[in-house]
Amino acid sequence: MTTDLAIEAENLARSYRTRTGWLRPQRKTIEAVRGVHLAVGRGELFGLLGPNGAGKTTTIKMLNTLLLPTSGTARILGYDVARDALEVRRRIGYVFGGDRGLYERLSALDNLRYFAELYGVEPREQLPRIQELLETVGLSGREKERVEGYSRGMRQKLHIARGLLHRPQVLFLDEPSIGVDPAAARELRRVVADLVAGGTTVLLTTHYMAEADELCDRIAVIASGTLRAEGTPAELKDRVRKLDVLEVEVHDAVGPEHLQRLRDTAGIEQATVETSGTVDVVTVHARPSHGTHAAVLAALADLRTGKVTTREPTLEDAYLSIINGTTTGSA
Repeated sequence: MTTDLAIEAENLARSYRTRTGWLRPQRKTIEAVRGVHLAVGRGELFGLLGPNGAGKTTTIKMLNTLLLPTSGTARILGYDVARDALEVRRRIGYVFGGDRGLYERLSALDNLRYFAELYGVEPREQLPRIQELLETVGLSGREKERVEGYSRGMRQKLHIARGLLHRPQVLFLDEPSIGVDPAAARELRRVVADLVAGGTTVLLTTHYMAEADELCDRIAVIASGTLRAEGTPAELKDRVRKLDVLEVEVHDAVGPEHLQRLRDTAGIEQATVETSGTVDVVTVHARPSHGTHAAVLAALADLRTGKVTTREPTLEDAYLSIINGTTTGSA
C-alpha cells in the first residue's frame, strides 16, 4: 500500500463518559478531541501544539492505535488505525516524555535487548542495530550502566533509541524534552533533525515554542479538542506580525484587575504576565498606534514600572494569540 501521506485524519473525535458525585451520581460526556483533520506528508516533521488538556496526547494515542476513535477515521501510511492496527504498529514508534517505560535496574543495553525482542527484531540484527542507535543518540560507552543512574536527558535519549529499534517509518514524539536541561534538549533536537533528514516522518508535541520553531516544517495548534490553526512557523508568526509586542517590567505584583484594565483598553488585543525573579513582566499585543505606550503605562499607573521594550512577534506570541481566540483559521 503506497500513499504520499504518512498520517491522515478526517473528522477524528474521541469522547469519554464520566461519573461525578456519590449520593446523586451524574454522568456526562467529555469531548477530548472534536473533528480533527490532519494530513502529514512522508518525511515531514509536524508539530502539534496546545495547552495541557487540549487533546494532543489523546490525538496521538488514537493515531498510534492505543485509543479507538469515537468517530472519524485515521490512517498511517494508508492503513486504518482501527481496522489495520497490527499493520500500523509495525510501522510506527512512540516516544513519550517522563520516566515511564524503562527498567531502572537494567542497563541501557539490556533494556534495548528486551525491547528488541518485543518488537520482533531479528536476533542476528539486534546487537548491530542497538550499537547503531546508541551511537545515534549519543549513549555509546554508557550502555552498560544501570538506567537508575541516568540523567533525565540520557533517559530521553534511551527512550528515542527504544522507539527506533524496529526502524519505524513514522515516529510519534510526545513532549520528549520535558524536564530536560538545555544542553540535553539541544542534543535531542539534533537527534530528531537527523531522523527527519534520514526520511523518518515525525509528529512532535511540545510546550517549548523555540523547539517547535526550530524543528517543525508545519505546525497545528489544538485547543479544547479542536484545531485552531495550521501552517509553517513563519505563516503562524505572520498572523501577529501586524501587532506590536510590548514588554513592561513591573516592580509590584500585577493583579488580574491590571490585566483586565489592559484588555479593556482600545487597540490592545491581549495582555499576559510572567514573573521573572523579583520582577513581573507584562506582555501586551496591540495594534500599532502612536498612543500605545502611553495607554499601557496609564493602565499600570498605580504600579512601579520599569523598562518598556518593543520586539518582533515570536511563535509563542502567535500561539498565545491563537489559543486565546484572537486569530483563527488556516494560514
